[in-house]
Amino acid sequence: MAFPLSFWDISLWLAVISIFLLVTSELVSPRYGRINMSINKKRLRSIALAVGVLFLMTVCIHVYRIMTSS
Repeated sequence: MAFPLSFWDISLWLAVISIFLLVTSELVSPRYGRINMSINKKRLRSIALAVGVLFLMTVCIHVYRIMTSS
């Protein structure tokens, strides 16, 4: 049974989620007046950065595959 998502789909999903989480962490920051939210801002930002690093790792794997496929 094949996995229904390709490596490219997972990379795209990680990019979208990372951008969404980073934007959310900035909008929840105290600079914009939304201080009364019950979201742990440090955890949200660290998860967003971790997902961003995973996306960059998938990009590196794509580049490596392109360079070694010739």
